[in-house]
Amino acid sequence: MLSFYNSKNLIISITIFCVFAISCKKSIVVETPQVSVNEENVYKTDATAIAVLTAVYSKMVNEGLFTGRAGISLLPGLSADELSLAGVVTDNRLIAYYRNQLRTSPNESFGTELWEGTFYYIFICNAAIEGLNNSGSLSSYVKKQLLGEAKFMRAFFYFYLASFYSDVPLVLTTNPAINAALPRSPVKQVYQQVIADLKDAKDLLSENYLNKDLQNYTGVPERVRPTKWAASALLARTYLYMTDYTNAEVEANRVITNTALFSLPTVINSVFLKNSSEAIWQLQPVQNGRNTEDAFTFILPPTGPNVSVNPVSLSPQLLNSFELGDLRRKGKNWIDSVIVSGNIYYFPSKYKATISAGATSEYLMVFRLAEQLLIRAEARVQLNKLGEAEDDLNMIRRRAGLQNTSANDKVTLLAAILKERQVELFVEWGHRWLDLKRSGNLDFIMGVVTPLKANGGKWQSYQAYYPIYYNDILMDPNLSQNSGYAVP
Repeated sequence: MLSFYNSKNLIISITIFCVFAISCKKSIVVETPQVSVNEENVYKTDATAIAVLTAVYSKMVNEGLFTGRAGISLLPGLSADELSLAGVVTDNRLIAYYRNQLRTSPNESFGTELWEGTFYYIFICNAAIEGLNNSGSLSSYVKKQLLGEAKFMRAFFYFYLASFYSDVPLVLTTNPAINAALPRSPVKQVYQQVIADLKDAKDLLSENYLNKDLQNYTGVPERVRPTKWAASALLARTYLYMTDYTNAEVEANRVITNTALFSLPTVINSVFLKNSSEAIWQLQPVQNGRNTEDAFTFILPPTGPNVSVNPVSLSPQLLNSFELGDLRRKGKNWIDSVIVSGNIYYFPSKYKATISAGATSEYLMVFRLAEQLLIRAEARVQLNKLGEAEDDLNMIRRRAGLQNTSANDKVTLLAAILKERQVELFVEWGHRWLDLKRSGNLDFIMGVVTPLKANGGKWQSYQAYYPIYYNDILMDPNLSQNSGYAVP
């Protein structure tokens, strides 16, 4: 399997905010190493056990795999029809994503970033699950919550691996003898494991948002630790991807009907604030003086897109998808612009603040209520509950200042929901790329868009999935490459 699974211990520091750091060469950068994530002493006290999972969240929002210039919102947005890459950009990786020309070899790997990085997180989750199960000294409520968080996070990471790479190895232990030669498991089996982990997580996780000590907040809760509602949100999405529409509706409904915790803000610019009533789970920025890395990357300076920090703007395809009067498009709500030498560059402005002189005002949104409404709407259409599906869709449209949908049959409603997902969830967690794939529209859309992005280059269906890391295939005789990419 993967090279780092041959190591019995992944050394971490529990005295700083990160568990580990990942480089493009798959080395592990360690700061003030003190303890191993699968050594018993980590799970002897509540504080050290809590630190392991807390550090995972801190690392996710800080290291660039899930946010910022190389994050999961930007790279698939380049692959799809959401983002345009500035002509001045010379970064071959960004160019490869944008032109749908990903490749992997011993010397370069474009498209394998999520593959390489996510398995590190999965190892941490596996080590935590084993350590927590073996611990006899933790407070029962701490052990229960952390087991729920570890299983939730393992499901989260596997959801994205399966979505971007299809069949992937199911690594469920830290045992190197087992992990060294794992084959790829069918994507259906991976999703089934995701479901199993999320069901466990839902039973284990708290209904309330908990603080850093896993206690209830005395004031306004920070929505930065997973709850059973986050587990239901990811269950709803996973069931939708598996076309299990009955369970997708059930799980989305659990979240939507919890009106004591969740509601759609009437002011559209309040959606992405920290602890927004729409937030189901957010990640808290950890860099001093910085808000979200997505804001830092997407908000263009007056000089427009550039080589280093701000390489993208919104694509004409996305901009043309908004209806006249849509509040998400109007003014400077979720889309802003700069004019440079007569050229207008539009950029996402869901997050408004790049730097913060005082308290952080925005957290990175992972799951939010609007997606759950769109999941329930789509599931209800598939279950022939058309009137109820229209109601769900119209809640999103009315918040955006639009009239109720004119779609009134199964075909037009499904198209309207997919369109609404495009303009509601743009540059969030790769939704557009994944929606095009699961809806069967990818070949048609990219057949038109790729030649425009790639100077006449041709879209090929195999590009729907990203390539497996070349060197991992060299090391594991049971690991195969995705069709269309170079094989050792």
